[in-house]
Amino acid sequence: MMKQICVKKTPTSTLLFAKPLIVAVFFLFLYPYPGFSQASKDSVLLNDSHFHLTNYVQEGTDIHKFLEIMGNKVGRVALFGIPLQQMWNYNNSGNFAPTYYLASDDPLYYYSFTDAYIAMAYRSLTKEQQARFDPMITGFNPADMYATDHIKRVLTTFPGVFTGIGEFSIHKEFVSSKVAGPVATLNNPALDRILDFCAESGLLVILHNDINMPFPKSGQENWDIEQIKALFARHRNTPIIWAHCGVGRIVRPVKDQMAMLDKALGNPQSGNIYIDISWSEVAKYVTETPEATANVAAVINKYPDRFLMGTDEVAPSNQASYLKILDLYKPLFEKLTPEAKQKLLKGNYERLFDAARVKVRAWEKAHVNDPKKIPPATPSSGIEKN
Repeated sequence: MMKQICVKKTPTSTLLFAKPLIVAVFFLFLYPYPGFSQASKDSVLLNDSHFHLTNYVQEGTDIHKFLEIMGNKVGRVALFGIPLQQMWNYNNSGNFAPTYYLASDDPLYYYSFTDAYIAMAYRSLTKEQQARFDPMITGFNPADMYATDHIKRVLTTFPGVFTGIGEFSIHKEFVSSKVAGPVATLNNPALDRILDFCAESGLLVILHNDINMPFPKSGQENWDIEQIKALFARHRNTPIIWAHCGVGRIVRPVKDQMAMLDKALGNPQSGNIYIDISWSEVAKYVTETPEATANVAAVINKYPDRFLMGTDEVAPSNQASYLKILDLYKPLFEKLTPEAKQKLLKGNYERLFDAARVKVRAWEKAHVNDPKKIPPATPSSGIEKN
């Protein structure tokens, strides 16, 4: 039986304001996903930590249509485009317009407008709808020392929108070699500058870096592993989600990869590193054999706070294609503890992205009105006159 609560009489005008406030707080705790009924909340299967709204030619699903595709099965989504644009060179492919990087020999180039596009799509939603998305900044070149300036500029131009950066790639099979300009590397000071700023601002990072080269020769030194370990060690204050655990379409898991990951996650100094197991190609390797599935499940069960689930779908047209990865991963889910499964599918997303939202909003509040830097005058020729 509920206890009666005795209160002093309060002026009617105060009660008029207090009652709606109490109701609002009640519903805030009852329904953590704004706009969801209790039945809808119970039906949520996934918070998607890895989703591309647009493709390699910056086309994709309308965000309002995507909300319908999410339906009641997906609670929240980390929302981003693709930072690279595939060039259409008529002299190469004629009237064939490539929409994927493997469909053309022509280069990819960084497309910074993707961030404005994602921001405006997000702003077209109601507040309740916006609460289901965590937009990410991707339109920067990680080999460019000015990349951090771009990220800051996006935050101050679109305050209240972005939660993190990524997915962006350093070493990625077939992609890195196609990007116009200098190749991005793990030991580039430009990348260090980006990750240092993410530590300062609270931006959550989604980083793609293959764990090996495509088709490595037997006995070939795997320098990728050593370089990414060094990168993580340099940036212990930056929350980093390593996309796909370094696996790709061609880049297979390396020998003893789960044992190495077990050791790395067990290091108390690596508490800022998280793994997403998004992408159907990753699911293919994880479920390739019962032994492989058991090995992955054992590590997730041992470190349930360190893994996230994403789809890595690009501009899906329907819910079945969007969520097909959940069926692919059924053998893995069956081997997880209830705690590990809940955190993988939903809980870790909420914890990491909620924390990032708070920190980034605080950074924006402190810096959005910073005076703009006025660069010194430069002659049009670029050469000072005597």
